[in-house]
Amino acid sequence: MAETAYVPRLRAQFDKEIRGKLVEQFGYTNAMQVPALDKVVLNMGIGEAVNDRKKVELAAADLALIAGQKPIVTHSRKAIATFKLREGQAIGAKVTLRKSKMYDFVDRLVNIALPRVRDFRGLNPKSFDGKGNYSLGLKEHLVFPEIDYDKSGETWGMDITICTTATTDDEARALLTAFNFPFRQ
Repeated sequence: MAETAYVPRLRAQFDKEIRGKLVEQFGYTNAMQVPALDKVVLNMGIGEAVNDRKKVELAAADLALIAGQKPIVTHSRKAIATFKLREGQAIGAKVTLRKSKMYDFVDRLVNIALPRVRDFRGLNPKSFDGKGNYSLGLKEHLVFPEIDYDKSGETWGMDITICTTATTDDEARALLTAFNFPFRQ
């Protein structure tokens, strides 16, 4: 018996529907010109880590639950006396998702986490960087269902950067809109 490989729901949707829509909309002549998701980078900066080292470990554990893989603990590059920050001190955590984990995360972000954000009015359509990448910030990491609200004593913000292979913001916006990203009008 041949085992079938797991294909995330959004990847299957991209292959069946979205790729054809983008070719029709932008008139690509080569299949490699069609923009696709490249990677998703999650970043948590923990400001309180200056006073308490355990906070970075707790944040990294929560980020591991959200992402499904172990994050890297980030360290300060230089000392800043006004923030009581020393060089090499742990100040945050980040993780890069690719392939099936990336598609699963984007699916959970759009369909589960964003609707749970308090006072959510839609994503800012101007948060593209000019090269087809989109960044958004969340004030609370508790919107993800993997985090138990009662056990997590702290709420941390997180930055999410969605990197695409698109060359322009319009192509990236069309790709993310096809993935049902709720942009503000």
